[in-house]
Amino acid sequence: RAAAYHAGMDSAQRSRIQDEFLMQDVDVIVATIAFGMGIDKPDVRFVIHYDMPKSLEAYYQETGRAGRDGGEGHCIAFYGLQDMEKMEKFLSGKPIAEREIGIQLLQEVAGYAETPTSRRQYLLQYFGEKFDPLSGPGWDMDDNARNPPEQYKGQAHVELILNLVQATGGRHRGAFLRDVILGNETQ
Repeated sequence: RAAAYHAGMDSAQRSRIQDEFLMQDVDVIVATIAFGMGIDKPDVRFVIHYDMPKSLEAYYQETGRAGRDGGEGHCIAFYGLQDMEKMEKFLSGKPIAEREIGIQLLQEVAGYAETPTSRRQYLLQYFGEKFDPLSGPGWDMDDNARNPPEQYKGQAHVELILNLVQATGGRHRGAFLRDVILGNETQ
């Protein structure tokens, strides 16, 4: 049993859906970030992000809804380069100071998503906490601890990209460079 929830709904409808979720008449809520503030349901097992949040602070708060009762909570985030490109495009019309802060926040989110090390350690260190990725509480629940990413030498790839950046005078962003390298026919 699933329901949708978003800021475009009237308040009575949003309240009804929240109540149904809290009373376990609805099992799954598919929502925008409008959902969740003030929701105190201790037995949430999954928080899934189809789009990455704009900051690690937002991600941390949103994932904190899983497993509040001490039971297992799973946080799954879908991530791709196109997510960052889309968010950077949204920032392009903002004043320069706001854009710079937004880009820094996005880089931190990308760092979390792309880290080959413990994501738990990455997140906790971001907030100034220490965490032992080999024996800290929940160390074995981290996806990178359970399935360490395969490492490879990327020097040839980096050299190719740097040569392309130099050949194009540094005028193009990642998507353009990717398309050139892959031979994609675009505008």
